[in-house]
Amino acid sequence: MLDQKFFINFFKKFSEYIFDNKEYLTELDSAIGDADHGINMSKGCKVALEKIEASTFNSISDMLKAISMALMSSVGGASGPLYSTIFMKMSISFNNKDNPDFNDLVTALTNALNGIKALGKANLGDKTMIDVWEPVVKELNSIVSKNESIVNEKDRLIVIAKESMNQTIPLLAKKGRASYLGQRSIGHQDPGATSSYLFFKALLENLE
Repeated sequence: MLDQKFFINFFKKFSEYIFDNKEYLTELDSAIGDADHGINMSKGCKVALEKIEASTFNSISDMLKAISMALMSSVGGASGPLYSTIFMKMSISFNNKDNPDFNDLVTALTNALNGIKALGKANLGDKTMIDVWEPVVKELNSIVSKNESIVNEKDRLIVIAKESMNQTIPLLAKKGRASYLGQRSIGHQDPGATSSYLFFKALLENLE
């Protein structure tokens, strides 16, 4: 069931993955970025977790909005606005939907993808989080359009997310600080794509 408890458990799991991979994400970012992705994401998740654990929300939409605002206020760099946009777009998508279904979830994720593409001006192949988001969301839309079960396909979707993350390694960065490195950005895994893999891993594992 896609209720508040589902989304709280998802965000707790996502945060757990971020905390566990804090040093790894920062190490990845030290190669092609500001060496702060793990630090910033961990800080933001901690603030957002404290917010949702200390509050009572009238709706899924309100809870996701609270996460968005917490991330915006506490995560530095490009990651703050991008992850804040993800949760805000999802919040808007779930407005007035007290009993959302999997179609609603896919719509929310599609809106989130469109939001971060518009904000970051990035496309598939630019060595960003879009390189994970776009293939996964595309496959999710394909599954629901065929009336197939996302739950039955969740393991395959997690594999798609992981493979998409790995496929950022040989790419030339075209956006963000990594793009300043030119050819030297090749051979490094994108940190934003990595945290996005953890996002989808947490979300999909929580589906039942």
